[in-house]
Amino acid sequence: MQRIQGLLRGYWLEIAVAIAALNGALEVALRQDTTNAPDVSAWFGAPAVALMLVPLLARRRWMFGAPALVWLLASALSFVDGRLVVFSGSVFAAGLVASFLLGNLPDATQSRIGLLVVVGGAATVAYNASGDASGSYVFLPAMFATPWVAGLAFQQRGARAEAAELRAARLARDREEATLAAIADERARIARELHDVLGHSVSVMTIQASAVRRVLAPEQTKERVALLAVEQTGREALAEMRRLVGILRLEEEPPGLAPQPGIGQVPKLVEQAREMGLAVGLRVEGEPMPLSPGVHLTVYRLVQEGLTNARKHSDASRTEVRLRYGPDGLEVEVCDDGKGAAAVDQGGHGLAGMRERVSIYGGEFEAGPRPEGGFRLRASLPVHP
Repeated sequence: MQRIQGLLRGYWLEIAVAIAALNGALEVALRQDTTNAPDVSAWFGAPAVALMLVPLLARRRWMFGAPALVWLLASALSFVDGRLVVFSGSVFAAGLVASFLLGNLPDATQSRIGLLVVVGGAATVAYNASGDASGSYVFLPAMFATPWVAGLAFQQRGARAEAAELRAARLARDREEATLAAIADERARIARELHDVLGHSVSVMTIQASAVRRVLAPEQTKERVALLAVEQTGREALAEMRRLVGILRLEEEPPGLAPQPGIGQVPKLVEQAREMGLAVGLRVEGEPMPLSPGVHLTVYRLVQEGLTNARKHSDASRTEVRLRYGPDGLEVEVCDDGKGAAAVDQGGHGLAGMRERVSIYGGEFEAGPRPEGGFRLRASLPVHP
């Protein structure tokens, strides 16, 4: 049953054309004795009427040729018998459908040629049917040109809708590519920043191992060898990290000499935002706890991104920065009273990078408009022992 329903939905016009062709043939064959009946015999007239409708069955394959052939056959048969073409209502309906299909062609040149075929065919049929130069062969072409105009309107509306869909798909694709590029850039930036953090830790470890090795007693040979191995491994690790960062670092980017910022620099960051004209409040809740250098840097970047969005994209008049220390971790929140949707649209790439940073430490990140208005950036960072 579903297959039959699918065929009916997909080929309803073809089914209607077949029924109309059969109806037209029977109409000519059974109404030979009526007024205005065609002069040709039923043996010729019935198949001829059906033949005029048959080209519509091939409309999917020959979008221009099939409906144009309907009018060409009608014009040709009108010279054989002028009343044969106008006698059946099925032929009239087929002419309307053919006119619509010609107007609905995506090729503008073919559509205009189709209009000429419709007008010329209708005028020919009207003239041969009336037998004189009466106004019928002016009215009939105008009547059949109407569905051509309707088909043209449908085609143009469909073309506009398709163009809008293509633009939307292209914008979505461009936005996705830009987001992926932003994530890749942020990953490279994270790697460069973590090099400084890890490099400092490895350097301290290497120096301490060297210091301990130098104060060992002469008989502590095994301990001296083990510490020497630690030193060598540390130096090799530092060299490898420098090579990797050299690959990731941009050509125009100078080497990072200053220490990486952390939570301790957040008040300075807030003060800088105030100097730029943004009203910012800072609130710290809970008891501060030891955090890894990478988490320190992530918190700083989150606050920095939140304040940048508030200043550049949200048109906010008030922004609040909150740091909440809890038993399971640290929660960072930056809220403003600006235009929430605008911050999402214009600051999306930076937010994608922040999401990437938080995910590295197994945290949760969310950013979006607040129900009461404005925009909120929030991240929860677990503290691992």
